[in-house]
Amino acid sequence: MKLLKSMVLATATFATAGSALAQTEVVWWDFFVGGDGQRMKALISQFNEEHPDIQINATSSEWGVPFYTRVRTAAAVGQGPDIMSYHLSRVPLALSEGILTPITDSDLDHAGLARDDFFPRSIEAASDDEGALYAVPFDIHSIVLYYNKSYLEGSDYLDAEGNLTGIENLDDLNAALALAQDNGSATPLSYQTSGPGGIWRIFHTLLSQQGGTLIENGEVLPGDNLDKAARAIAIMQEWGNNNYQPEHAEYEASVALFTSGRSAFFINGVWEVPTLVDMEEAGTLGFEWGAVAVPTLLEEDAIWADSHAFAIPIQGDKEMPAEKREAVMTVIGWMEKHSLDWAAAGHIPAYLPVAESEAFTQMEPNATYASLADDAVYDARSDIAGVASPVYDAALNVIAPAIHGFLEPEQAAEHMQQELQALLN
Repeated sequence: MKLLKSMVLATATFATAGSALAQTEVVWWDFFVGGDGQRMKALISQFNEEHPDIQINATSSEWGVPFYTRVRTAAAVGQGPDIMSYHLSRVPLALSEGILTPITDSDLDHAGLARDDFFPRSIEAASDDEGALYAVPFDIHSIVLYYNKSYLEGSDYLDAEGNLTGIENLDDLNAALALAQDNGSATPLSYQTSGPGGIWRIFHTLLSQQGGTLIENGEVLPGDNLDKAARAIAIMQEWGNNNYQPEHAEYEASVALFTSGRSAFFINGVWEVPTLVDMEEAGTLGFEWGAVAVPTLLEEDAIWADSHAFAIPIQGDKEMPAEKREAVMTVIGWMEKHSLDWAAAGHIPAYLPVAESEAFTQMEPNATYASLADDAVYDARSDIAGVASPVYDAALNVIAPAIHGFLEPEQAAEHMQQELQALLN
């Protein structure tokens, strides 16, 4: 009997050891450090609980230049992660640097995914010019128009249910801003006016709503795009002239202007939805709010957009073992199928089975602005465009002075053209 017990114990110990040895660690890097970071940590924890054979070892870093510099350096020497978050707007630059590995149809199949499972625009942004896929889209995020209902009460800009209505062009928006100003809003329209991100996203939207493009065939603002860029800048400058927008507001200040109730409208990314939801639930917001897709203010339906995605970096001069790659694709597939939880951070799932699900179509305010996925316009496919790129530098160094009245719109457009063209020549 003692011998039998010993054999059983030894067998159990061996099985446990074998199970531990069979566990695959997936090294994960992301740049989610705010409200969406908490939601991502919850997803990672849930995955690890459900997959004892695969464990995600996650690290979060500062968004923007620090993250992408770290990725580029680490991947080149084979010290990078197995999987990382990535902005699709950065894919052209990543391809020029050669730091991403292609994701094959076989990879997708292992994850239980297919290209047709995603919004076509996001798949296009995740691919090279020949159609090879280099990232798996996780969401579509864009700027939206937040509004404080208290400044619009009794006006034609709120319908019977208290939802924003009647803003169908630029004149309508300007009239609503004037009304809010008359109703006591010190800064009717808040956005980041002293930083590259907020300025660029609005400029890009206004340029795109004219059918304009920043870069085409290696040329910056070719043809009448220079005039369209000047018009976009002039619109933003006029908001400043009318005291509609804040002077030199950094990101945090632009958020505070709206959440404190001083601004009637707020243009920022969907990622600020959790801020407002959390404040509302805590009873610290002080007003009723809503969010809609940025209206078509000019001639065409278009809104700046980007996507968080999953990418697999190179491993220096080594190739990722097949077992590890299968584990990575298992992680990606699981995350896509659980992206409804990620949508709680304000995003629109890029994975169509979730985006079209009843659960998502009932999620507010996401469902209200979900149509923006059809009007999404990603940054130009260029290695000088995308998040934390020279295009963002131009927004800060050229457009920002113009919207504050230090440059004429035409001058700013010309300076931006010259500055960016020099980088392409």
